[in-house]
Amino acid sequence: MEKIEGSIEAIIFKSPDNSFCVFRLKPDQQNTLITVTANMIAPLMGQNVCIEGNWIKHPRFGQQFKAEKMDISTPETADGIERFLASGAIDGIGPAMAKRIVNKFGKDALQIIEKEPKKLCEVAGIGEKTAQKIFASYNEQGELREIMLWLETHGVSGTYAGRIFAEYGSFAIEIIETDPYQLARDIDGIGFLTADQIANRLGIEKNSDSRIIAGIDFSLQQIAAGGHCCVPEDVVVKKAAKLLLLDHNSVQQNLQMQLQTGNLYTEYVGGVQLIYPSYLYFAEKQVAQRLEQLNEEIVPLSEKNANMIIADWEYNGQMKLAQKQKEAVLAVLKNGVFILTGGPGTGKTTVIQGIIAILENLGQKILLGAPTGRAAKRLAEATGKKTSTIHRLLEANGVSKMDDDAFGRDSDEPLEADVIIIDEVSMVDIVLMQHFLNAVPDGCRVVLVGDVDQLPAVGPGAVLKDILRSEAINSVKLDEIFRQTQESMIIYNAHAINAGRMPDCSSSDDFLFHEITNEEEAAAAIVKLCKEKLPLSGYNPLIDVQILSPMHRLPCGVSNLNKLLQAALNPPARYKQEYKTPMNIFRVGDKVMQIKNNYEKNVFNGDIGFIRVINSEKIVIEYSDSEVDYQLAEVNQLVLAYAMSVHKSQGSEYKIVILPLTQGHFIMLQRNLLYTAVTRAKEKVILLGSKKALYTAVQNNRTQKRYTLLAERLTHKVN
Repeated sequence: MEKIEGSIEAIIFKSPDNSFCVFRLKPDQQNTLITVTANMIAPLMGQNVCIEGNWIKHPRFGQQFKAEKMDISTPETADGIERFLASGAIDGIGPAMAKRIVNKFGKDALQIIEKEPKKLCEVAGIGEKTAQKIFASYNEQGELREIMLWLETHGVSGTYAGRIFAEYGSFAIEIIETDPYQLARDIDGIGFLTADQIANRLGIEKNSDSRIIAGIDFSLQQIAAGGHCCVPEDVVVKKAAKLLLLDHNSVQQNLQMQLQTGNLYTEYVGGVQLIYPSYLYFAEKQVAQRLEQLNEEIVPLSEKNANMIIADWEYNGQMKLAQKQKEAVLAVLKNGVFILTGGPGTGKTTVIQGIIAILENLGQKILLGAPTGRAAKRLAEATGKKTSTIHRLLEANGVSKMDDDAFGRDSDEPLEADVIIIDEVSMVDIVLMQHFLNAVPDGCRVVLVGDVDQLPAVGPGAVLKDILRSEAINSVKLDEIFRQTQESMIIYNAHAINAGRMPDCSSSDDFLFHEITNEEEAAAAIVKLCKEKLPLSGYNPLIDVQILSPMHRLPCGVSNLNKLLQAALNPPARYKQEYKTPMNIFRVGDKVMQIKNNYEKNVFNGDIGFIRVINSEKIVIEYSDSEVDYQLAEVNQLVLAYAMSVHKSQGSEYKIVILPLTQGHFIMLQRNLLYTAVTRAKEKVILLGSKKALYTAVQNNRTQKRYTLLAERLTHKVN
């Protein structure tokens, strides 16, 4: 690596999370300026730095120096100090004030600010309050640098310094030295392994209680990420022991200590001890208790005029409800909580419309919600009513942790409604359901709608499945197929798959299977369909078609398909601006997807848009109802969306779905995944791959068991 020393002349860009910066550097004994990029906190104007790294050539911005390491020192010349103070980094000092301070104190200006701030009052325009503000701001910058230096000397990237300082403030280093494993609990992006590295440098023993407890916590986090609320004790011990490289007895002893102190919780079921993280234990208990409470305390609405209202609604809408559909509409009048479930084409949307009609007629205030923005939009289109995401209903504050401060609506400030209808409930995890039910006012009806046979929520729990399994809450399952349109073959095959039968891929052009056993050839066939064949039939491959895949890797995985489709459908051109990240090349015209909820920008996980502008400051994405500006550092919220995982498609519909099924995806070939993918299509399904893979997916109904006890709590088999 090459080493360069010099002074900072200008900061071109710095990300809000302090993870990336671009600046101009004037090397010592040179009059030219160089452009430097660094994945770390931006230095300040006028500071002296020593950087180590390599020269790279950016396709748009030309030659740049990519810094891998940066040592910072305070500016030493009067000119450098003035530029540093004038940079805006210190509260209370602008360019004019910087000039006056340096004119007064010269090279000693920074020493005066740090050691004798009262002397600043000798400068025209600075009073005691301003002097104190300058002193505090300068010290804060110093503390941030101190944290960064501390991390670097302990083998951890200084890019985390900004997040750590924001969380812990002036006590950051003291907190880290006392318990480095707290970083893994509190700081986004720092996991157990990074915290363990710091602990090792601090001399914390491998078999220390604090390390073992942190390893148990991390193991439980990973288990929850797999969808479990709890897990057998021996699974926790085995996983943590493997992570910590320690014997099982040491882990077992600390696990018991955590249970005794109430940091973890346990339930015994069938002779097996199940271990819970505290937040999931209370989430599950509160969901069960609140469902029971809402159900028991409801006052039934009069059915006196209900049948007449339904008859009028049927007449005006020129439709006729089936017996089960009518039962579902009437059940809402009797029950505090009601579950409506059924597969595609069974009329769930019609029932929702009927429920809304009868309840509005009875003067009830109704709120509609769904887990994702796309699902909410579909529900709004189907009902003609305003619909929000659950997060938006709860007035989410945009914080990353789903704790008591995450939402503006809760038991103290409940939602204002007589009835709340939530669609696509199969996507809702136990923690979100906990927060939702906490915000439901007493006496309010809750209608939960979903397809229990779809993929479960990404987060922990199996809420819809568990409630139905308990049989403690009134429910109606619609099983009669009503749709008789051109999509009937899709509906027919979806139900066939769900029943464990092979789909009919030969009777209609609306459901096709192309047998291609070679994975590279299958990927090429997908590209050809999108670039050549489907456009000839009048389909826009960017808007009407969605490629889904069971996995991210391999030739027919999401990552490779996105690269191939980007090259085919939106190739590079001189007039198309680009922005490169370690994972992707983003290009004007690309189809992209938001992968995290951003309440400030009003875009949510799963929203799809198109890149319209890329320049040195921002990327502009056009969504269906808005244009959103992203700073370059925020691009990590986006991924290419020519192809996406089946999980990411939940709650959405597309005219055409293309799904590769190859033997390489064997581990993910399950019936509920295939069923979910097929039910995303409105007009056409195209499957590509091997018949063996298709057969495997249809026959494999052994979905991963999720350890949850919500059903047992609802039936009082556990507390």
